[in-house]
Amino acid sequence: MDNFQIDSLDRKILAIIKNNARTPFLEVGRACDVSGAAVHQRVHRLMKEGVILGTEFILDPKKVGYHTCSYIGVFLEKASLYKDVAKQLEQIPEIVECHYTTGNYSIFIKIYAKNNEHLRNILTDQLQSIPGIARTETFISLEESFKRQLPVEK
Repeated sequence: MDNFQIDSLDRKILAIIKNNARTPFLEVGRACDVSGAAVHQRVHRLMKEGVILGTEFILDPKKVGYHTCSYIGVFLEKASLYKDVAKQLEQIPEIVECHYTTGNYSIFIKIYAKNNEHLRNILTDQLQSIPGIARTETFISLEESFKRQLPVEK
């Protein structure tokens, strides 16, 4: 799998579907001068090889009641506790991303809360009670300016 290479047709297909996974394969095929069946085969192969990790519907957090987005730096008592702490963090549904990082924090997470009070409750009742977490530092996002997929080089 490490030797797998994507070609120019794969790149064209990825450039089209990365922004809308629901684009019909026939439409992608027309844009790439190949059949819809060829696109289907390519997409299936890209998924099998792990280039495409999945497809999803993306919810607007605010429209489903989560108005506070924050990023939290987590300081661990010992770096060796990372895996155990990450398993505990995964049990908190409001945490949508968790990264093991270099720098000041051992772990950096992204969390959505209904409001600031909900965020405070998650911090005090759940996060800070996890064994191995020494302390946290919270940054509230005031606005998401943009979010995008990586470019697919041609």
